[in-house]
Amino acid sequence: MSRFNPELTRQLAAELQQAQETRTQLGQFSRRFADMTIEDGYRVSRAWVALQLAQGRRVIGHKIGLTSRAMQQSSQIDEPDYGTLLDSMLFTCTPGQVLDIPAARFIAPRVEVEMAFVLRAPLRGPDVTLEQVVAATDYVTPAIEIIDARIEQFDRHSKAMRKVCDTISDNAANAGVVVGACRANPMSTDLPWVGAILRQNGVVEETGLAAGVQGHPAIGIAWLANKLAPWGEHLDAGQIVLAGSFTRPVAGKAGDLFEADYGPLGQLQFRFV
Repeated sequence: MSRFNPELTRQLAAELQQAQETRTQLGQFSRRFADMTIEDGYRVSRAWVALQLAQGRRVIGHKIGLTSRAMQQSSQIDEPDYGTLLDSMLFTCTPGQVLDIPAARFIAPRVEVEMAFVLRAPLRGPDVTLEQVVAATDYVTPAIEIIDARIEQFDRHSKAMRKVCDTISDNAANAGVVVGACRANPMSTDLPWVGAILRQNGVVEETGLAAGVQGHPAIGIAWLANKLAPWGEHLDAGQIVLAGSFTRPVAGKAGDLFEADYGPLGQLQFRFV
């Protein structure tokens, strides 16, 4: 029998909450519990979300991570992972605005370039298809995901990299999402060919195409709807779903200016302060 009973699950969720509040990283759960599974990680993540809801937070959507084949191989998995977006994580800028984001909200923030799907109809698994995702989407829009690490990426003693169950426990490393660029019709937009240039302090750090997300960014949305079904969950109308990064994460710190240029879909500009 798994030692991950409800009491232990709640305990680890409380540790994550304390790490977030104190901005102090935890040791890897997988080092303490060698038999920890991916399913255990999702249980801890859900328990952490329950703590947020008890504090008055609201679920606004979901994120998909580890969408590239290279990232999956490095994490020794064969599918993406996912986490929950809360209203406290949302940052919205207006065209031409450089949005200030407090760096003190994060421990070790990193920036990823993504596309967000905003749904106009619910998606319920287990047999959701790419075409159904596109039909259920109100619009797509550029998005920056700010990922963070409340669990050490590298163990402080052995320097071993954390396992995917650690990342999943940590809400798939999600900490923030920046939106506010143009809204595009998913039916008339060639989504795999949506591209972006990410600049940090004026220097081009990353470029990429949305095709880097499993060939088409809607594929991950369908996957997520189907993965949520066994938990009795679904993607709801009005929710934001981050389809996965098509660039590597770029570390940020106070004073850094980031500009994500999506060409005809506009720009997102923000500064950590």
